[in-house]
Amino acid sequence: LVCAQQQKPKMDDGVDRERIERLRQMAASVRVGGKGTMRRKHKAVHKSSGNDDRRLQQVLKSLRMNPVQAIDEVNLFKDDDTVIHFSNPKVQVSASANTFVVSGNAENKTIKDILPSVLQSLNPDQLRTLLEQSKAAQGAGADAEAPAEEASE
Repeated sequence: LVCAQQQKPKMDDGVDRERIERLRQMAASVRVGGKGTMRRKHKAVHKSSGNDDRRLQQVLKSLRMNPVQAIDEVNLFKDDDTVIHFSNPKVQVSASANTFVVSGNAENKTIKDILPSVLQSLNPDQLRTLLEQSKAAQGAGADAEAPAEEASE
């Protein structure tokens, strides 16, 4: 008896080599390190902002922060004549910890931009105090300039 062995059909060597080369290029593009290292499965996406927000809310809850309603705007005045302005912020307060939390969209503005809206919200005593402070600041600036002029003569 003669056994006839089936022979596998031969593929064109050119097609095989092109395919192998293409596979090698694809494998090289996803390799993290050098030869022999694992291939990267997928790019890891970190979602730390949600976790940070949750942690912040837990800390605020432990401080017994209470929300304050009906606050339209918050202005934080800085020494360099700029203002951090919050429109419709979420304000929370803890009297026992002497802590205020203001959250929302903040904008950096100059005092000149924000002054008209601030003046409308001041009561007469606060307005008088503000005017006295501005006159004192202008007087101090004029006094500082006067000796410099006398020294130059």
